[in-house]
Amino acid sequence: MSVDTHEPAESAPHDLTIEQLAGEVGMSVRNIRNHHSRGLLAPPEVRARVGYYSAEHVARLRLIQDLQADGFNLASIERLLSGSDGLAGRLLGLRAAVTAPFEPETPEVVTGTELQERFGEASPKDLERVRRLRVLVPLGEDRFEVTSPALLAAAEQVMALGIPLRTTLELIERVGRDCDSVARSFTKLFLRELWEPFEKAGQPEERWDELIQSVDSLRPLASEALLAMFKLRMTGQLEQAFGKVIEHQARR
Repeated sequence: MSVDTHEPAESAPHDLTIEQLAGEVGMSVRNIRNHHSRGLLAPPEVRARVGYYSAEHVARLRLIQDLQADGFNLASIERLLSGSDGLAGRLLGLRAAVTAPFEPETPEVVTGTELQERFGEASPKDLERVRRLRVLVPLGEDRFEVTSPALLAAAEQVMALGIPLRTTLELIERVGRDCDSVARSFTKLFLRELWEPFEKAGQPEERWDELIQSVDSLRPLASEALLAMFKLRMTGQLEQAFGKVIEHQARR
C-alpha cells in the first residue's frame, strides 16, 4: 500500500471545482459533500459563488480513501483526523511497515491439466488441504492462480524424491502451524518491547519515524534469525538421525 504523506504535491491540481475534484480522486460528488458535513474535509475557497478545491483537499481525500481501504469506518476516521496533526498519516505509515510483504512473488496461472501432470491425481482430501493452504486459488474454466510459485515448486521437488503428495501437504500444514507460532512470538516481541513503551510515553511525535523504522527492521531480522536457527537445528537433527542409521548399519 502506498503511503501518502499528505503534503501537497507540486503536480497536484489547484482550483478544482467539486466535479473536477471528484474526478481527480475517483470519488462521487455526494461522498465529498458527505465528508464536508462530517467535518472530514475543509470547506473550499469560494470565488464568485463557486467553490474551488486545492491540493490539500486532494491529499485529505486520498488519506480518507487509504484509511477506508484499511478497514476504518468513517466514525473511526473522524476520530483519527481530529487527533494530533499527522496522526492518521503516521498510523498509515506504521501499517504499511507492518503489512509490506517479504520479497513478494509474482503469482502464476496454471491449468488443472498442468497440475495433474506435475503432481498426479489428487484425492478429495488432498484437494481440501490445498484449498485450506491457499496455495491455489480457483479462477474458473479449469484455471488456478498459484499464490506462491516457490512453495509449489518446493512441493514438486519433494515429491520427485518419492514422497507422496498427501505426506508433502501434511508437512506443509505442520510447517505452516510452526511458522504461525514463530510469527506470533516476534509480533509479541514488537508489542511488548517497542509499541507498549512508545504508547506509555504518550506516543511522542519525534519518535514515530523511529518506531516505523524499527518495524521495518524487525521483519527482515526475524526472517534471518529464523533461517539461521533452522539451519542449525536441521543440521543437528540430520546428524542425530543419520548417526543412528550409520550405527545400526555398522552392527549388521
